[in-house]
Amino acid sequence: MRLTRKVKDILSWYESDNPGTKGNLARILMTGKLGGTGRMVILPVDQGFEHGPARSFAPNPPAYDPRYHFELAIEAGLNAYAAPLGALEAAAGSYAGCIPTILKVNSSNSLSTTKDQAVTATVQDALRLGCSAIGFTIYPGSEYQFEMMEELRELSAEAKAVGLAVVTWSYPRGPMLDKVGETALDIAAYAAHIAALTGAHIIKVKPPTDAVFLDAAKKTYQSHPVDVKDAAARIAHIVQACFAGRRLVVFSGGEAKGADALLNEVRAIHAGGGNGSIVGRNAFQRPKDEALKLLSDIIDIYKGKA
Repeated sequence: MRLTRKVKDILSWYESDNPGTKGNLARILMTGKLGGTGRMVILPVDQGFEHGPARSFAPNPPAYDPRYHFELAIEAGLNAYAAPLGALEAAAGSYAGCIPTILKVNSSNSLSTTKDQAVTATVQDALRLGCSAIGFTIYPGSEYQFEMMEELRELSAEAKAVGLAVVTWSYPRGPMLDKVGETALDIAAYAAHIAALTGAHIIKVKPPTDAVFLDAAKKTYQSHPVDVKDAAARIAHIVQACFAGRRLVVFSGGEAKGADALLNEVRAIHAGGGNGSIVGRNAFQRPKDEALKLLSDIIDIYKGKA
C-alpha cells in the first residue's frame, strides 16, 4: 500500500502511536473510493442494539442479515464498516481483508432508563476478527460520564498497545441537556474536544445546530464570534475544537431523512473541513440500489465533484 502525501501528513499528527496503530489508520484512510484523500465515509450498524431489530431493519428487510452490511460497504467503496461483536462474527470470515472493520465495544438499548452503555466486546475480540479499530461511545453530560471515560481509557490503552486505532462516538446527553442542548454548537464542540482529549484517533459527533446552550459559553461566543448561522462555519468550529484539525472528525448522518437534506449536510461538512460522514440508517434502511446511489453522491461531494 503506497500512502498519499495527505495520508502521510495525517499520520504525522499522531506522534505517540506505534507503527501498528498508524498502519491501521492508514488502512482505513487508504481504502475505498475516497482512499488517500483524507476524507472518509463509514457505515455504522449498531442500531439493532440501540433501537431494536424492526425499527432498524424492517424498512429494508435484507438488512436483517449481517452479510448485507459488509456487501453494502464494499460495493459502495466505503472506508470502513463498524458494528457490534455478533454482527462482525456472523460474517467476518467471508469478508476478511475486504474492508477495514471497527468493532463497537459498548452499546445501549431502548429498554434502558439510564444514559449509559454496557461494554459488550473486548480488544481481543477486535484482534481475533481482524479489525482495524475499536469504537466506543461516551455521553458527556450523563450521570455516568466519568465511568464511561474510565472504561474508554482502559480499552484505548489496550487497543493502542496492540496496534489498533480508537474511534470515539461523543454524544452529549444527560440531566442538564435537553434536545436543543445535545446538538448545540458549544456543546458539540465541547464533546468533540473531550473525545480528542481522551486520545481518540477518529472522533464521531453529530452536526451542530446554531444554538449556543451554556450561559458561560454565550459570553465567549459573543466576544469571539463564530458564524453560527452558516452550517459550514459551524463544522469548521468543530474541526477547530479537534486540536485545530489535527484529529480526524466525522459526522453522523443521524435519523432517517430525505436524500437532499443529507447531501446538504455533507456539503457543509466538506466545506467546513470535516473529514467525512458516518452514515447508518440513511443508507441501510433504503433499498440497496438507492443506498448505493446515495453513498456515491456523498463520495462525489467529498471528492469535490458535486
